[in-house]
Amino acid sequence: MSDARIEGYARGLFEIARAEGTLDEVEDELFRFARSFESSDSLRSALTDDMIPAAKRLAIVEDLLGGKATATTTQLISMVVGAGRGRDLPAIIDTLVARASSAKNLEVAEVRTAVPLSADQQARLAAALANATGRQVNLKVVVDPAVIGGVVATVGDTVIDGSVRTRIDQLKSRL
Repeated sequence: MSDARIEGYARGLFEIARAEGTLDEVEDELFRFARSFESSDSLRSALTDDMIPAAKRLAIVEDLLGGKATATTTQLISMVVGAGRGRDLPAIIDTLVARASSAKNLEVAEVRTAVPLSADQQARLAAALANATGRQVNLKVVVDPAVIGGVVATVGDTVIDGSVRTRIDQLKSRL
């Protein structure tokens, strides 16, 4: 899909969530859904296969999110999938997240950890990243067991890798 269409969908989703007053919550739920979508071949295949009827794809979205996410999030994802744009969900959502962060004068900071972080840990990490990058951040945490331990943070083009996996790889290369 062209960048203009992705931007158009993101702008539309952003405006809907903002008008309903649920932008922060919807933005976070959409971000987590996009990461799940990217990491699950079966989910990606089910929501993007044109051979599966649109009603079935929408039922999959409802089964996955119904009761676990806000109605707005479920409806927005259903709208994109129902329009046959499932392949573009991550790009649309990432553009929406960037737009929402920009509206709050924040930079998106995607952080990968092996385990979920507490609210206090997230606040301290956001402060440390703001100090390291010189920009206030909108922290988006992704639980990724491949990290093993530690944190991998991406803020714009800056990657800060303090993961155990990287340290193990560095030790292997030294040996």
